[in-house]
Amino acid sequence: MSVSPKIDLARHPLTHWAGPLGLPDFTRIEDGDFGPVFDAALAAHAAEVDAIAANAEPATVANTLEALELAGVALDRVSSIFWCRAGAHTNDAIQAMEREISPKMARHFSAISMNEQLFARIDDLYARRAALGLDAETLRVLEKTWKGFVRSGAKLDPEGKKRLAAIQEELASLGAKFGQNVLADEKEWVLFLDEGDLAGLPEFVRGAMAQAAETRGQKGKYAVTLSRSIYEPFTTFSERRDLREKAFKAFAGRGETGGATDNAGVVRDTLRLRAEKAKLLRYDSYAALKLDDTMAKTPKAVMELLEPVWNKAREKAAADEAELQRLAAAAGSNDKLAAWDWRFYQEKLRAEKYAFDEAELKPYLQLEKIIDACFDVATRLFGVTFKEKPGIAAWHPDARVFEVFNADGSKRGLFLADYFARQSKRSGAWMSSLQSGHRLGKGSTPVIYNIMNFAKPAAGEPALLSLDEAKTLFHEFGHALHGMLTDVTWPSVSGTSVSRDFVELPSQLYEHWLTVPAVLEKHALHYKTGKAMPKELLDKMLAAKTFGAGFATVEFTSSALVDMAYHARPDAPAEPAAFEAETLEKLGMPEAIVMRHRTPHFLHVFSGEGYSAGYYSYMWSEVLDADAFAAFEETGDAFNPAMAEKLRKHIYSAGGSADPEELYKAFRGKMPSPEAMMEKRGLT
Repeated sequence: MSVSPKIDLARHPLTHWAGPLGLPDFTRIEDGDFGPVFDAALAAHAAEVDAIAANAEPATVANTLEALELAGVALDRVSSIFWCRAGAHTNDAIQAMEREISPKMARHFSAISMNEQLFARIDDLYARRAALGLDAETLRVLEKTWKGFVRSGAKLDPEGKKRLAAIQEELASLGAKFGQNVLADEKEWVLFLDEGDLAGLPEFVRGAMAQAAETRGQKGKYAVTLSRSIYEPFTTFSERRDLREKAFKAFAGRGETGGATDNAGVVRDTLRLRAEKAKLLRYDSYAALKLDDTMAKTPKAVMELLEPVWNKAREKAAADEAELQRLAAAAGSNDKLAAWDWRFYQEKLRAEKYAFDEAELKPYLQLEKIIDACFDVATRLFGVTFKEKPGIAAWHPDARVFEVFNADGSKRGLFLADYFARQSKRSGAWMSSLQSGHRLGKGSTPVIYNIMNFAKPAAGEPALLSLDEAKTLFHEFGHALHGMLTDVTWPSVSGTSVSRDFVELPSQLYEHWLTVPAVLEKHALHYKTGKAMPKELLDKMLAAKTFGAGFATVEFTSSALVDMAYHARPDAPAEPAAFEAETLEKLGMPEAIVMRHRTPHFLHVFSGEGYSAGYYSYMWSEVLDADAFAAFEETGDAFNPAMAEKLRKHIYSAGGSADPEELYKAFRGKMPSPEAMMEKRGLT
């Protein structure tokens, strides 16, 4: 690619957003636009940064820190659209561009981090920070900026800078390749079934499988895919053990196929480069580097959280396994319980203990009603309201647009949501932004989006969710609120720009409101009768909230422990697959449970550096969220106005404007202990 002289960044639809409501005009964006616009935007940003670095005037907050934060608007805009497309609606052209742009972006930002003139100005401001009379937020931004430069190699010698830049570039390429390999495996594997293969499957699973088959050109068949929205209910209800085994092995084997999409080499190279990066920057390990700017601070603190939880979870899982083996024997099976049996017999144990199963809940958990519930809770807690704007084009016809308003009717921002699984979308669920909210310069209103992967129903049929899927929707909407409610000056501390082990607090906390009885009574309505969930079923569901805690916690915690084992050592294992197996053996991993995310498809950790050495953060945040919701429970009102205002002010609106521990203490008055989390999970 070469820079095109024809690109006018002030007028191009990727960088000049002239669509409805200030969105990009997606109808005018072509796949081929990204390359030339990226080149022009990268060049423009580099020129802005060079001008800041070469300024002959002494460094000030305005001419250096503020100028740096406001630079690169065009690059921010094209990037936000591109990475949305790369995750939510990709194709061969987008994937080729991802492989090209990932290392190019890494090279660009490495050059900025290692710009000696620029760092000299930042370093000067940092040295004089106590005398500058800065407000607390600006001081924090200056300190974070300085530390970010140092951690990115600003103090290395020329040879070290050159090597670190090369490492960053290669890691970016590896991350893109890892994610594309997993998506390819998920997209290519499908198991087509006939009516006679569906024993035990409730109607909602059959419907989702029929729709999945039809979208793959097999109308009249039923498709098992590797989307969790089909895979998990299939392995929960299917009476065909042979088919459960096939689906399980395909799901657990993503990224480990031995062919072109095998991730073994990608993981090996990634771990080697991360260890080298940490050594260059004089950290004991990559985990020490990543944890330096978190609440946990050290690998030791992470292990002090994870190990007691792991031991409790294993005990609980062992007790449950004995019960599941009993049920299997009663059903006439002489086989030892296997990983493809666990969900199946666990669902039968739930029915035995609590006299209900997942299939009873689904008719009451309509996607549209759960969306309404998300909005309703946000209105009751924070006063914000949502209005859908049909007919506005986004990256895919399934994506929906909502205007967001403050309690006084003023506009707060936009929320976009894309709920259904498709072959062009990577698996999982996530929140991101097209634009963050801040007050610096001319300011900016937030444009936030959620991506889900629910099974798409047939035309005219409602989408029905499992309880876990409904929780996922609340979880990601909690992240979205963190982005939408932001009330900060500086872009770099807006919304979810907080430490990795604090960012999951607003999302995990929001999940609690799904199961508040008043919320379910209003929104958990039967899709045929419109009647509310019967109190008897509601009570049984709430009583069973911690059912299966052993399985769920072992699944999760094993992934977090393996992530930490990879990254807390000073070097990299020669054979990651063998190291994963050895680590799990040392931990005493139950044979009939596998990691929630095995290494070859552990997207959180290997498709980028976001959650690397950081998967523990969900549990760290869970300690906080259990305690935070208890603050409402102690008042006897899940929507207590005084607590809601403190929550808005110190958690959802504050972004990264202060130290997360200070923010939490401002809300709650103290830091919590892990016991509340273990009690919430049913492990005590």
